[in-house]
Amino acid sequence: MPRNLIDITDLSVEEIDQLIATAEDIIANPVKYQSVCAHKQLATLFFEPSTRTRLSFESAMLALGGSVLGFSEAMSSSTAKGETVGDTIHTVSCYADIIAMRHPKEGAPYAAAQYSEVPIINAGDGGHNHPTQTLTDLLTIHREKGRLNDFTIGFCGDLKFGRTVHSLVNALSRQSGIKFVFISPDELKMPEYLKENVLDRNGLPYEETASLEDAMPQLDILYMTRVQKERFFNEADYIRLKDTYVLDPEKLVPAKSDLAILHPLPRVNEITVSVDKDPRACYWKQVKNGKFIRMALIMKLLGVQV
Repeated sequence: MPRNLIDITDLSVEEIDQLIATAEDIIANPVKYQSVCAHKQLATLFFEPSTRTRLSFESAMLALGGSVLGFSEAMSSSTAKGETVGDTIHTVSCYADIIAMRHPKEGAPYAAAQYSEVPIINAGDGGHNHPTQTLTDLLTIHREKGRLNDFTIGFCGDLKFGRTVHSLVNALSRQSGIKFVFISPDELKMPEYLKENVLDRNGLPYEETASLEDAMPQLDILYMTRVQKERFFNEADYIRLKDTYVLDPEKLVPAKSDLAILHPLPRVNEITVSVDKDPRACYWKQVKNGKFIRMALIMKLLGVQV
């Protein structure tokens, strides 16, 4: 059976450390990796819109010397004709060596893995998980802080539907000395199942607040998220909540001098462009890091060694 990445917990802490080490080596020695996946093909099956994740996967495979095929919207695939996702996956796994799949339905990549003859990478499933964004976040934190433990991280914005938040909390719950601060309106709070099954079960410290200003001084890392219009059933609720938090230079005045500001992107208006010039803004570094960690992951799942 092929090795898949559906949930970040599919990887052990040791495996994540190894992926980060490989990504660091790729950054330092890119030429060493430029043909390790020659004659290998990555299929990107994106049933939901994406810019960064899809292009990051494609850029990663091309940088390894491989090639890419796939589609960027469901309507351009045979699912528009009524084909099941299972049949699509079974078909594509006959053409490609590895598949990166994004789907609006939670659990779709897990179901797809039952039909695939090649590794499946979950590139985001609804409001559930986004493990490769989490690997990107962990690489960024490691490069900025030099560690993955002993810090206070604040998550701000849409914590209910934010799959990037859910995945990163799962990953950091296995590290030591992490304190979580969840900043959101009541309607977008962290799901109870995550608090109960991950945080409470492991005795991890966390606090919930509606005030970004009150939380700011204690944070070592601030993880901003957008309020996701596509996750709302009621547009009025989205309009009411979409501008709840807007990070600007004034809100950063009480923040630590070495605060790291992360955002999975895309942003709408929750971080003003004036923050981009702040040396604490790390979200464009995240974009670059995403390519390198996905290169390391593709190599691992394909069993490629350098």
